[in-house]
Amino acid sequence: MLFRSASTIALFLIPMITMRLVAEEKKSGTIELLLTSPINDIEIILGKWLGAVLLYLCILGMSVINIGMLFAWGKPDLKPVLIAYLGLILQGAALLAIGTFISTLTKNQIIAGGVTFFVCLLLWLLSWFTAFDSTVTSQVIAYLSIITHFDNFAKGLLDTKDVVFYLSMIFFALFLTSRSMESLRWRA
Repeated sequence: MLFRSASTIALFLIPMITMRLVAEEKKSGTIELLLTSPINDIEIILGKWLGAVLLYLCILGMSVINIGMLFAWGKPDLKPVLIAYLGLILQGAALLAIGTFISTLTKNQIIAGGVTFFVCLLLWLLSWFTAFDSTVTSQVIAYLSIITHFDNFAKGLLDTKDVVFYLSMIFFALFLTSRSMESLRWRA
C-alpha cells in the first residue's frame, strides 16, 4: 500500500521537477549558450534528466525512514521491498524522461508542467479506460499504462517485461528529447 501511494504522489511530483528543465532556459535566453557550448545534445539531455532523477531519488529516499521502522519492529522480507523500490525508481525515471521531452517543447514552465501532468495522468489511466474491454486494441492500450507495469513491482514480483517496458519508455522519451533539442539548434 505504501508503494502504490508513493507511485501516486510521484504522479503529482514529477511535473514539478521537470517543468523548468529546458523551458526556463528557453524563456530566459540561456538556451543559446547551452546549445553553443562544446558539449553535445546527448550530454545536455542526460545531465538534465539524471539531475531530475537524482532529485527524485532524494525525495524517495525520505521514505526509507518508514521502511526502517518497519524493519526495526518487524521481520518483513527484504526482497519484495527492494523490488518495489526498483519499480518506483523505474516508473519515476520514465515519467521524468517524458517530462524532460515536454519541457523542450515550450518556453512556459507552467504549460510544461501542466502538459506533463496530463500525459502522466493519461498513461496512468489507460488501464482503467480499457478495464472492461477484451479486444486486442484495448489490450495494447492497457499495456501502455504505467500502472499496469508497476503492479508487479508493488507485489514484489520482478518481471523482465516490466523492466523492459520502463527502459524502453525512458529510451524513447530521451530520443524524442534529443530530436527536439536538435530542432532547437537548427532553428536558432
